[in-house]
Amino acid sequence: MARTGRRPGNQDTREAILAAARVAFADKGYDGASIRLIAGGAGVDPALIHHYFGTKEQLFLDALQAPIDPAKVLPAILAGGVDGIGERIVLTMLGVWDSPAGGPAVALVRSAVTNELIAKMMKQFVVNRVLKKIAKDLEIDPTEGPLRASLVATQIGGVIMMRYILKIEPVASLPPATVAALIGPTIQRYITGPLPPAIATR
Repeated sequence: MARTGRRPGNQDTREAILAAARVAFADKGYDGASIRLIAGGAGVDPALIHHYFGTKEQLFLDALQAPIDPAKVLPAILAGGVDGIGERIVLTMLGVWDSPAGGPAVALVRSAVTNELIAKMMKQFVVNRVLKKIAKDLEIDPTEGPLRASLVATQIGGVIMMRYILKIEPVASLPPATVAALIGPTIQRYITGPLPPAIATR
């Protein structure tokens, strides 16, 4: 008879945990996907998740195959406060995409287009792990934060698509400093500029 019970710690355990994590994060979101829930989905003891991944955040990053850890890049963006943050966001983003991490990042974006689980996780990554963190640290009005964050995301997403996926010239070949100088002020306006009264009061 086949053995039942929790999956033993073998070479398949890590992949089982990652598969369960992708489903849990996509379905419940980062906050709602508990380690115990993920362990149950993978058929393992919760302690094994800590053994393989250390923290829930690292599990999330590994499950998404994220090319960067926001905790390592956000401090440089936020260090200068709100002044000039638009250009710093662009420069940091371009620095990641122009680095060796750019290849996996392109693959991740393409996967998100065709894979619903990856798309939901990428949304969690961009919104909760990056944009909300920026909005909180800059003390942006919570009632305006989601709108401002989504506007920033449209701009960053457009740059990524034009420069790295479709490779539309001359944007694809412009120096990062030039792209930041052109796009940064728009992102700055999305973060700090006034919103139309009809939108700001919703």
